[in-house]
Amino acid sequence: MSKVFPNIDNGIIAEAQSGDIEKLEYIIKSYASAVEIIAKGYYNSPVETEDLKQEGMIGLLAAIKSYDAAKGAGFKTYSSRCIDNAMQNAIKRNTRKKDIPGNSLVEYLDEEIPLASSFRSAEDDFISRESVSQLNEELNSVLSKFENEVLRLHIIGCSYNEIAERLGKSPKAIDNALQRVRNKLSGYFTDF
Repeated sequence: MSKVFPNIDNGIIAEAQSGDIEKLEYIIKSYASAVEIIAKGYYNSPVETEDLKQEGMIGLLAAIKSYDAAKGAGFKTYSSRCIDNAMQNAIKRNTRKKDIPGNSLVEYLDEEIPLASSFRSAEDDFISRESVSQLNEELNSVLSKFENEVLRLHIIGCSYNEIAERLGKSPKAIDNALQRVRNKLSGYFTDF
């Protein structure tokens, strides 16, 4: 297993962190087979092996960037954990997309309720921000400003009366707005 996870000198890692492309490429090439072996370990994964390898390489790059020898863990241990976490996150994202109808709507919630954000990787955050941005643009083009605000408050769990109170409207106006939102979005999301 030590050939799969080679020992990389901390000096080489520090040089790669400082922007030395040759050192960075050396580490990536040295760990390519480790990434492949970890990816093949997920043989029943809903994510293809090649995609898992790519995720693993992203995890390796994150490990190189964030590694701190002073914290006590060796790079071999730290990087293998980062590679594996990146692959597990890819599988979780894939599973969420299949299991949750209207997943884009769930990502819209991330602005209001960051679910388990401490366990999200940098790439998860980037993808979520991109998805939220795209969804917001789409919602702004389809819904009025009032309907958008009603939807946002409804999603975070406010009752009709709470929404009405916050927006200075009657509960009936809130109900009507949510009916319009449902009608407008019925073509976009199933089970809405």
